[in-house]
Amino acid sequence: MNVVTPNMFQKILIVNRGEIAVRIIRACAEMGIRSAAVYSEADRYSLHVKKADEAYFIGADPLAGYLNIYRLVNLAVETGCDAIHPGYGFLSENPQLAEVCAQRDIVFIGPSATAIRSMGDKTEARIAMQKAGIPVTPGSDGNIYSIDDAVALAEQIGYPVMLKATSGGGGRGIRRCNDEKDLRKNYKRVISEATKAFGSADLFMERCIVNPRHLEVQILADSYGHVIHLFERDCSIQRRNQKLIEIAPSPQLSEEQRQQLGQMAVTAAQAVGYQNAGTVEFLMDDQQRFYFMEMNTRVQVEHTVSEQITGIDIVQEQIRIAAGYPLRLQQDQVKRRGYSIQFRINAEDPQNDFLPSFGRITRYYAPGGPGVRTDAAIYTGYVVPPYYDSMIAKLIVWSLTWNEVVARARRALDDMEIFGIKTTIPYYQAILDSDAFQGGSFHTGFVEANPQLTHYSGKRRKEVVAAILAAAIAAATEQR
Repeated sequence: MNVVTPNMFQKILIVNRGEIAVRIIRACAEMGIRSAAVYSEADRYSLHVKKADEAYFIGADPLAGYLNIYRLVNLAVETGCDAIHPGYGFLSENPQLAEVCAQRDIVFIGPSATAIRSMGDKTEARIAMQKAGIPVTPGSDGNIYSIDDAVALAEQIGYPVMLKATSGGGGRGIRRCNDEKDLRKNYKRVISEATKAFGSADLFMERCIVNPRHLEVQILADSYGHVIHLFERDCSIQRRNQKLIEIAPSPQLSEEQRQQLGQMAVTAAQAVGYQNAGTVEFLMDDQQRFYFMEMNTRVQVEHTVSEQITGIDIVQEQIRIAAGYPLRLQQDQVKRRGYSIQFRINAEDPQNDFLPSFGRITRYYAPGGPGVRTDAAIYTGYVVPPYYDSMIAKLIVWSLTWNEVVARARRALDDMEIFGIKTTIPYYQAILDSDAFQGGSFHTGFVEANPQLTHYSGKRRKEVVAAILAAAIAAATEQR
């Protein structure tokens, strides 16, 4: 194989904000690459603006600047950037950004526009996976164009069913229908949601797998035909189709299942000629059968846990692949060690139906110690704006065993302090104290099955601490 000696980028424009922008800036710094940030008026004092080598104002509107493809690519050209990194969200899965970058001779750090488009279309992705021999959930062969067709198909595959936006993502444009009445009620709703969120009214249908395990596999693919996986992540604990906690590897899989899942993900990537970092998502039913769900053509929020168990910097690998370098590792060289858990720290009030909580952070303390990592874009005095996703930080912990990583997660969450706003930290403390989580057994219905966790007061932990203290005092007394 002849590999042309590539040239590493000199400067990258990061067309995103928040913790993912900070994450990319750090990767660039370690690689000796200059980083350029963009910011709206709402983000003028954000951490990514302070951390980047350069920062450029993109307008007063909190959203418009981050979504203006031509302006962002023009900015990259004008400021001498070699490449654009989209992060996740915003334009990261918009094929037009990749196309415009190519037109202006700017490297898009991600897959090709063709791969983004084909995998972004859920119907097209299902068809591609079926051709590759990867199982998909029973459902429509293509898009559904009338409620009558939807009703007929639902009767054929059996309720409950899921209506899904063909261009959907991030848990939006999805409705579960338990019977024909639900289906008729939700049909127009999904069309409306899809049109507003994704600019397309197309939808399809799948059989609803009740309380599945949500598993995803991180893959890396270079431009020389090499594809590897970095094992799986368990994303089963979610609320309203939004992930809350992510774990790598899954404590719910056997080694044989792990290998099967990883190979299916590699096959999926090869089937569509994929390049760069991506994630192939699957559902596992109560019979332990896997079904392809979708492919995310970008770095994921939860990429951190895969990094922790493999020691591979996924963002740096993205940059290397986009610059034309081959993968540095073959599959048998990718080793995993221990377990890692990530908690999405959201500015929300769990005791008030997870109502967003924005405002000034009066005090912030990030936990540390062995096996603890915090990816954040906040600091003491920072004002959390109301215009963006509520996630303000990610707490990631690692340890050698499942029991040890749960114990470390408890300690790190106890150490983490964010004052001035409400966060989901108490909710995660409650989850860690639940028997189901400690036993490594959970599914996507976990949150709905445990509504009492939103009113957690820490009583159980306080009782445990009190018992330990009492035992220590008693032991000391006996020694005297």
